[in-house]
Amino acid sequence: MTAPDSFPAAGVELTHILVVSDLARSTSWYRDVLGADLFREYGGTSAVFRFRGAWLLLVTGGGPTEDKPDVTFAPPDQPGRVSHALTIRVPDCRKAYAVLVARGAQFLTPPHDWGYETRCFFRDPDGHLFELSQA
Repeated sequence: MTAPDSFPAAGVELTHILVVSDLARSTSWYRDVLGADLFREYGGTSAVFRFRGAWLLLVTGGGPTEDKPDVTFAPPDQPGRVSHALTIRVPDCRKAYAVLVARGAQFLTPPHDWGYETRCFFRDPDGHLFELSQA
């Protein structure tokens, strides 16, 4: 347990930011395909989702700002090259795969059984990589 004045303290939550090229398309995908709950939208440039205890913030790209002077937000430009991925642990990978395929998710391959783990990967409309994993 952490002390109230330490970091991270109780009440701190982590939000994963994903930069998207078309907010309306991505909002539909995260809600209708992934099954995330839309929490709030901000002026056509961002949408906040709740997904099984995690926060996902979709934002449109943009240049540097005063609080991030050297940073430009842009969606992935090389889907075959990944700097981050989101893993969704599931009790039954094949069942989750079937549900997501029926909703329109496009997987790289069907689930693969590695003996210690069954997993498969899919992307959102901008190429952000997701993994389904059954341990």
